[in-house]
Amino acid sequence: MTFRLHPNNSSAALSHSTMGRTDHTKKPTSFVLPDLVSHCKYKLSYNVHGDEVAKQHVKWLDSGCPELNSKSRRAMYGLQAGELTGYTYTTANEERLRVVADFLGYLFHLDNISDGMMTRETDTLASVVMNALWFPEEYRPTEEFPEEPTPGKLARDFWGRCIKDCGPGAQARFKETMGLFFEAVNIQAKARDSAEIPDLESYIDVRRDTSGCKPCWALIEYAVGVDLPDYVAEHPVIEALGQFSNDLVTWSNDIFSYNVEQSRGDTHNMIVILMKYHNYTLQGAIDYVGDRCAETIDNFERHKSLLPSWGPEIDSMVASYVQGLQDWIVGSLHWSFQTHRYFGTRGMIVKKNRHVRLLPLRKKQPIRQH
Repeated sequence: MTFRLHPNNSSAALSHSTMGRTDHTKKPTSFVLPDLVSHCKYKLSYNVHGDEVAKQHVKWLDSGCPELNSKSRRAMYGLQAGELTGYTYTTANEERLRVVADFLGYLFHLDNISDGMMTRETDTLASVVMNALWFPEEYRPTEEFPEEPTPGKLARDFWGRCIKDCGPGAQARFKETMGLFFEAVNIQAKARDSAEIPDLESYIDVRRDTSGCKPCWALIEYAVGVDLPDYVAEHPVIEALGQFSNDLVTWSNDIFSYNVEQSRGDTHNMIVILMKYHNYTLQGAIDYVGDRCAETIDNFERHKSLLPSWGPEIDSMVASYVQGLQDWIVGSLHWSFQTHRYFGTRGMIVKKNRHVRLLPLRKKQPIRQH
């Protein structure tokens, strides 16, 4: 998908007007979120096992990460990854929902520990995790890690449970897309090492993998008990539906997470790129990305009507998979105001009034001399 910086529709007219361009004489103190919840007409559902699985999951992750400090543990409970799973895998049975919840919480954990890593460290992290996915029966020691590190142990735990019932096609897609996730994290780390902010198109290409959505799509198959044939999973319409879902989740996340990220100086965000390279104001950039998010929902709905028929059995599998993507679109939007990750405990207030006051920049901690 080509990201158009000069859309023709009137809702994105900020790209042509001075309203969307940077006024260097004024520094914003707040911004208004786009109303994506109202734009998304899909029904919000919640898995009947969601709350119980959420409790089990967070205890699993808490006990599996002994190295975390008290602040990180509070954030882990405030994240509510289990509840996100309940909103996005709405028909899974309790056992499979638990596996997926453990992966989602684990994915956020990987995101947290990879932030700030140098390139070599991300390579090491990838090696540890992929070791568990490719060799789930037993840990294969390396010279650097004679004993398996925590990220490997956690991966081996949920993956060992998953592969008991996960089809070979879905397993292959999960491992392949996790590999792509780590490749993209490595690219992000290189940019961070060199203090570079990528151009928009390069950012979008990498972001589609750093989001971690692609392995989540493979787990939709596992959660609903299907294993799509490769020729179906690789069909252009199926791939387009996956990409539209990925873009919606990813780009809306750039909006929702911007405030927290800007306060700690993070630049891996589309809002930052629009302001740096395309001279947008903060509100102009927020509005522009919001319009693109709305377009992805519309494109997803349009492409559902383009699905071919592969016969009753395959069509039923496809319908379950596409419903899973749809649940991710609506579920992730609503959950983003429930989790404490983006708006703290004020998420429901922000959901209602859509007003976000900018957080102050955090002071960088001085480097301690030893």
